Amino acid sequence: MRMESIQSPIKKIPTKYYLIALLIFLILLPPIVGNYWTQVLGDIGIYVMLGIGLNVVVGFAGLLDLGYVAFFAIGAYTYALTASPQFGIHIPFWVMLPVCVVLASIGGTLLGIPVLKMRGDYLAIVTLGFGEIIRIVLNNLDPITNGPRGLLRIDPPFIGDFPISTPMRWYYLILTGILFSIFIADRLNNSRIGRAWVAMREDQDAAEIMGINVLKYKLLAFAIGASFAGIGGAIFAARQGSIFPENFSLMVSINVLCLIIIGGMGSIPGVIIGAVVLIGLPEVLREVQQYRMLAFGGLLVIMMIFRPTGFIPSARRKMEFRY
Repeated sequence: MRMESIQSPIKKIPTKYYLIALLIFLILLPPIVGNYWTQVLGDIGIYVMLGIGLNVVVGFAGLLDLGYVAFFAIGAYTYALTASPQFGIHIPFWVMLPVCVVLASIGGTLLGIPVLKMRGDYLAIVTLGFGEIIRIVLNNLDPITNGPRGLLRIDPPFIGDFPISTPMRWYYLILTGILFSIFIADRLNNSRIGRAWVAMREDQDAAEIMGINVLKYKLLAFAIGASFAGIGGAIFAARQGSIFPENFSLMVSINVLCLIIIGGMGSIPGVIIGAVVLIGLPEVLREVQQYRMLAFGGLLVIMMIFRPTGFIPSARRKMEFRY
């Protein structure tokens, strides 16, 4: 006697509908939360873009980069120098944005060339030094960067005759940048390049034996990861209206690396969650100002004990910890 299979009348909702609902929610969020929290969401968004770029280097390719802030600084100063009274040049934001991306990518390539043979702690130390070199150069190159006095009165972007000068307008510009970054990173992760990066991350020697040009894909990882920082830097400079060398300290690289680890290495949704926790949570805890960082640190310790793979790890990272 043949048994007929009983199918549940409840159909699973496709993931794309959840994503559409989330996007609609994010679009409608600024009028609900007000200007202050919209400003905070903008800060989170910039770190999301930085996190997506560093996730390419650390999460996809397995290269520990502690000098990522250098490319953020390159993007920011490239735009600021051409859109401030420093040299009297006022080139539009949309013209300079691709230039910032290209120069940051070149910076990533120049960093990658001398460290091609390095791994692990040695790679981390060299990249850390590169980030500090860029910050010190910016701080001491007074005739060009104005040194510790920084660059002031940086032009905002314009869309037609409308300047992007309010927290809500900046929020939508940053949200657009995040969506573009997610699309590019996701396509890379699911491409031949992404598979080569995964092989490198798991075992560089085995990847090289299998015919993967490890040196080429390392340079690609550094260059592509740096390009996201170039976008973030240009947006940061235009949004702040002024930048200083201390905006690009080592702690920026540490924060971006921490949000990747907290969210889940190799996971794009994890980067977003990590940025919300690392950048947004301290603002939520501002009510307990005296104990804010203590409470934040305690929450991170608890999370790392019970969720060592991060909030939303990639499928491969889950398997690594399981087996």
